[in-house]
Order: sequence, then C-alpha cells, then structure tokens
Amino acid sequence: MKKLALAGLAAALVATLTACGGSDTASSTLRVGTLSDAPPNIFLKDGNYTGFDNELLKAIAAKQNLKLEFAATDFSALLGQVASGRYDIASSAIAQTDERKKTVDFSAAYDFETMSIQAKQGTPVTDEKGLAGKRVAVIQATVGDHWLTSTVPTAQAVRFPDYAAALTALKSGAVDAYILDQSIAEKNVTDNPEAKLVVVKSFVTDVPHGFAVKKGNTELLGKIDDGLKQVIADGTWLKLHQEFLPAAPVPAGFSGGGA
Repeated sequence: MKKLALAGLAAALVATLTACGGSDTASSTLRVGTLSDAPPNIFLKDGNYTGFDNELLKAIAAKQNLKLEFAATDFSALLGQVASGRYDIASSAIAQTDERKKTVDFSAAYDFETMSIQAKQGTPVTDEKGLAGKRVAVIQATVGDHWLTSTVPTAQAVRFPDYAAALTALKSGAVDAYILDQSIAEKNVTDNPEAKLVVVKSFVTDVPHGFAVKKGNTELLGKIDDGLKQVIADGTWLKLHQEFLPAAPVPAGFSGGGA
C-alpha cells in the first residue's frame, strides 16, 4: 500500500511540475506587453487593447490555440521586460534592429517601418535638413530616436517614454517637430484638428516589424510564425491592414490568397 501511495504521489508531483514548467504555450495564458496610446497600431479602446498589431496577434493566437493577456507599459522598457520574463510577447510595431536582436528574438516580419516628420502648420521645417538646431521629440529607444541622432546630429533630441507625452509637447510648442511612425502621425492630424498639425515628410524604410519573445523561446516563436503564415494566406492580414492602415503600402507577399 505504501508503495502504491508513493507511486501515486510521485506521478502527481511530475504532473504538477510539468504543468508549471510553461513549456506548453497552448495550455497557459501568454502575457503580452503593448502600448495604450499609439493608434492605429497599438492602443486601448473601451477597455480593450486593439490596433493593427494587437488584432493581428489575436488572429495569430486564434489559429495556434494560444491564450493572450494584454498589459500596457512604456516602449523604452518593453524589450527589457520581455527579456526578463515579465512578458512573453511584445506587440508594439517594433522595428527589428541589430541592437534589439541582442536582447530578444523576433518573429518573421509582419510589416515594415514608415516614418514621418510631424510639426505644426506654419513650421519652417520642410525636410530633415530643417531639423538642424531644433528641439525634436522622439520616443526613447525607437527607430525614430536612432534616425534623428544619426541623420541630423545637430538636432536636439527630446526623448519621451510614450507617444501621448511627445504629442502634448508638440501641441504646446515645447518641441519644434516630432519623429514617429507615419500611421500614428497621420492619425494625430485627424484626431487633433485644433492643434493644426501637419506631416512634413514621410519616408519608407526596409526595417521590418516583428513580435518579440524571450531569447531561445523557439516553441513560441514557431507558433507565432506559423500563425502569421496562416493569417496572411487566408486574407486576415490584408483585412486588418485595410481597416487600421488603409493609406500604408502593402508589402509584396502580404496580399493573401496564397501570395
């Protein structure tokens, strides 16, 4: 009887340890770090985290039987929080740079970075040359931050932890211009008519966007990549892109129908 009891206890212990190990991503809830204030890619609406990136991740999760739980954080802290295990996935229109690849692993590309220079009507800034000597808002540790410091080193980069704070600074005149994603810049113009904002110039880059996971988590990365292939093939990617980013170009191979 003692042997049977011990055997039963051992089996229960093994089952418990297996369940707690988290290796089966389909059986546990994955924590997703995102932003609440960067429409149309990532934002909070009626208590739900939505936007192109988050809705795309939800569609991928549905294909792969993954459960998601979203939470907002600052972009500057997001990748470090994924690396430390606080979040399983980062969803935030993250450009895959070589520097960031040292911290996390990325999924296959699901879009590409398009940047804009934003300012107020009447600005003397017409392109990147006009940023010289100006106070320019950027989101800390983003592609916009890197682009400004490498392209216009004489500009004064004013770094903000989130998009809302940077937009407030531009509207109040605390900064002369703002470097950010094109889709967000265009939405700023539409949503803030009283601020008289303009998109001075936009430029497409070859930097891909990807979902980030902790280094070495090949199981989760494989599920995300497989799900991405599925939502591209069945047209879900294109449908979401048209809903949230109608003015943005559709990269080759993303139009669905087996493309």
